[in-house]
Amino acid sequence: MDLPRKRSWLDALAWLALAALILVTVAHLLTRPPAMPDFATVRADWRPSEAWLYDRTGQLLDSERVDFERRRLAWVPLGDISPAVRDAVVRSEDRRFWSHGGVDWLATASAARARLTLGRTGDRSRGASTLAMQLAAFLDPSLAQPGKRDWRTKIRQMRAGQALAANWSHEDMLEAYFNLVPLRGEAQGIGAGAQSLFGKKPAQMNRTDAALFAGLLPNPAADADALGRRACRIARNIGGRTKDCTAIRAAAATLVSGEHAARFDPGLAPHLAVRLLDKPGKRVTTTIDRRIQTAAIVALRRQLSGLGANRVRDGAVVVLDNATGAVLAYVGGVGLDSTAAQVDGANARRQAGSTLKPHLYAQVIEHGWLTAASILDDSPVQLDTASGLYVPKNYDHSFKGPVSVRHALASSLNVPAVRTLIIDDVQQFRDRLWALGYHGIVEDGEYYGFSLALGSAEVSLIEQANAFRTLANMGKWSSVHFAAGRNDREAPRQIVNPAAAFIVGDILADATARADAFGADSALRLPFWAAAKTGTSKGMRDNWCVGWSGRFTVAVWVGNLEGDSMRAVSGTSGAAPVWRDVMLALHAGRPGKPPKMPDGVEVRRVSLPGTREPPRREYFLAGTAQSEIAAAPEAARRPRITSPVSGSVYALDPDIPLDRQRLAVTVSGSVAGYRLILDKKPLGDADAGQQILPRPGAHMLALVDPGGRMIDRARFTVR
Repeated sequence: MDLPRKRSWLDALAWLALAALILVTVAHLLTRPPAMPDFATVRADWRPSEAWLYDRTGQLLDSERVDFERRRLAWVPLGDISPAVRDAVVRSEDRRFWSHGGVDWLATASAARARLTLGRTGDRSRGASTLAMQLAAFLDPSLAQPGKRDWRTKIRQMRAGQALAANWSHEDMLEAYFNLVPLRGEAQGIGAGAQSLFGKKPAQMNRTDAALFAGLLPNPAADADALGRRACRIARNIGGRTKDCTAIRAAAATLVSGEHAARFDPGLAPHLAVRLLDKPGKRVTTTIDRRIQTAAIVALRRQLSGLGANRVRDGAVVVLDNATGAVLAYVGGVGLDSTAAQVDGANARRQAGSTLKPHLYAQVIEHGWLTAASILDDSPVQLDTASGLYVPKNYDHSFKGPVSVRHALASSLNVPAVRTLIIDDVQQFRDRLWALGYHGIVEDGEYYGFSLALGSAEVSLIEQANAFRTLANMGKWSSVHFAAGRNDREAPRQIVNPAAAFIVGDILADATARADAFGADSALRLPFWAAAKTGTSKGMRDNWCVGWSGRFTVAVWVGNLEGDSMRAVSGTSGAAPVWRDVMLALHAGRPGKPPKMPDGVEVRRVSLPGTREPPRREYFLAGTAQSEIAAAPEAARRPRITSPVSGSVYALDPDIPLDRQRLAVTVSGSVAGYRLILDKKPLGDADAGQQILPRPGAHMLALVDPGGRMIDRARFTVR
């Protein structure tokens, strides 16, 4: 060969080598995989879709789904995965996993040969895709984009798998694979998959479960037949003794149907979980006592089941530790036949009913305006208000006449409570309720009017519990807390006079004083000291029972969360039995003890002539004690108009002569020298038994003293 021809061959080879180098370089650049993270980073970055709630001792109470993109549970260590599952996945997906360096070249050659011959049919294996390559795709989805199965993508996967194998241990790769693998539905990882598909924990999965789990990996959405065929083949390859696949096919059908889906948390505090769990992976240790939480759930469920959904559907329970303010139980509802089970009944605001009365009486007692033995008039009253005539009535529509404060509060009489609010002041009472933590009462006193004494304002059960806990702590208020170890709570404040709080507590624990209204042996009566108050809101929509012992405060609400009225449910038949059951469970083996009498309280025997109440031993604020409380003599009473009642409306009868429809005017107190003036015209002496000849229209009747100063007035209307 001559020199020029040899030189031309050498040049051609050089150019060919250069072209090959360029092609290799370009191929290398085009198939460069993304950088792979290390194992520690992957595990540290794992974020479950769930968050978990624990009781004060670390026992699981509930979990809450927070991230709805994928369903992930806590990271599962390799040692917590059944060996049968580990073996099944390795042998079906990558049988030489433990020996190769990320790429199984023998499997790659076999897969290439199979593709060239095109002789394979039926259910095909995963071929050359190793666990390391699949894991790389889990870590960077760009390595396995849908519709892209070209040579470039495959080579990038292979190079990424080699990078993982070079830097990770095989154990770490397998552990990460099990936690990142996408499974049927929205489940990701063996933790969520074992629970939602098999109803088990990963460590509890048996050989059949292992075959099914491995059978899902090529196609998580496979139907029962395809899954059963693949799982049967895997089971035979693993054990070599599986001849009858009937059981595996049946298990595949069950898996596809979702019958085995299970939750491993006890589901004891779903409403509190929603309230406290707001970030994926969050773990909150609460103040809840799982034993007390369970007792409250059982008591509420039993009561609602007994009453029946046609009478009432919903309820809630809160239990507080008096000393610390820790929430020991928080039951926002128990489901059953509820039509609003997701609503948190313990935090929803509802009308308070008579449960605000103890705070009203505590306020007037601490001011010295009334004592537990003071007499209130339980008789019809009509009050002229800015919004119209207000006519309060008792629960049973009857009136008891003169009653003591003790009897009025214990029996929950409405009219005496309204008269007490008149003595107090609506705005002052509203401010007291706000100080006690009723922060749903945002309007001023004028907005609520005298109905505030009967609980027209809306409050939550947790607010109720802490306000009554204030009475249990002799008037000292402090905030409640749900999370263990919290030290950012507000400092305690003395809201109610300790002596007044003690007296109100003694009244609410007095079974004799409430016997007329509730009977001698109601659900409120316990075999140890406990104070309690029930309440029912307007229209029978809400039923409450709140009370305390020396150690605990228990608040119960029963009603319908959608706001419709209950049927034939009262304070003692609705919420009180739940309160009683929870109190008995709390004090099993350790009865509650009565509180010690604080300073500023004195005891005296008092008689109450003119009432139906016998003489008794009574508690008074120091300086307010009396031995006898009776009606004041006429001369000692404040002069006032007693009839007509201000705000009254009178209707004339056209069939009766007008001069026979006169209205008699009555006044109380010593009124010698006082005069009555009707519509600015003299009517006559106040002590002369005057009568009014009614004329249609609005009228003003005034009582003036001898000096001409108006002492009292009454507005009334004639139609």
